[in-house]
Amino acid sequence: MKIVLWIGHGANQKALANRIHSKHKVDLIIVESRKRKIKMGFSKILDRLADKLFFASLNDAWFQMLRHYEVNNKNYPDTQLIHTDAINNDLVYKTTVDAHPDLIIVSGTGMIREKLLSLKPRLGIMNLHTGLSPYVKGGPNCTNWCLATAQFHLIGNTIMWIDKGIDSGNIITNETTQFTGKESLADIHLKVMEHAHELYVHAIDTVVKGGHSSVSQDKIVSGKTYYTRDWNLAQKRNALANFKKFGSIVSSGEYKLTQSAVKTVSFTI
Repeated sequence: MKIVLWIGHGANQKALANRIHSKHKVDLIIVESRKRKIKMGFSKILDRLADKLFFASLNDAWFQMLRHYEVNNKNYPDTQLIHTDAINNDLVYKTTVDAHPDLIIVSGTGMIREKLLSLKPRLGIMNLHTGLSPYVKGGPNCTNWCLATAQFHLIGNTIMWIDKGIDSGNIITNETTQFTGKESLADIHLKVMEHAHELYVHAIDTVVKGGHSSVSQDKIVSGKTYYTRDWNLAQKRNALANFKKFGSIVSSGEYKLTQSAVKTVSFTI
């Protein structure tokens, strides 16, 4: 069994690599560190200032989660490791082909394009979406979108077979994340990420052992795709305002009924 992992460069991705490697030897890890060109116009400067003045807790919650993983994952697994600034380049394609993988695992990279999607490993190409597809797709962060839209019951994770769309591949398994209602913003993000890693390892275990699941998202619900361009000051304000109600809502009996009605895909072997 040969496994190739394509991941982003965040500390949470390094933690995922270590977690997978501890159960299933990863033969090749390719880490993408994208170079982002940010145009700092007047409106962008105002947004940055507003973030620091009014919405720092949203950003800090994410960075607290990353710091947790950085402290506990100083190094990548001891295996072949390649860094790239673009996941879809020829080096990634050739190196992956040369590795002859049975399974490719994806998390946290830019959108995978046609050339890499043309690869056909024996078991397939799996992708992690830290959101509950098909209900909540897109970016920049589906947990924050659930807070902004007061859809706490839709916070969760999805493991899918990758396709060329945005978080739209056939679902292997997905689950809602469980909360007590006592979580801080940072706790919420850490619980979602821990749940994501646990779910991914479970899906890999099952597929490697011969299990199979591939459910079209169209057969569940139509869902919604959120876009980074729409994540503005109003949405951030909504997220913080709604978080004040998070504890009371999540701990209520009505919430538990609402969450239990969410359609998910599970499988065992």
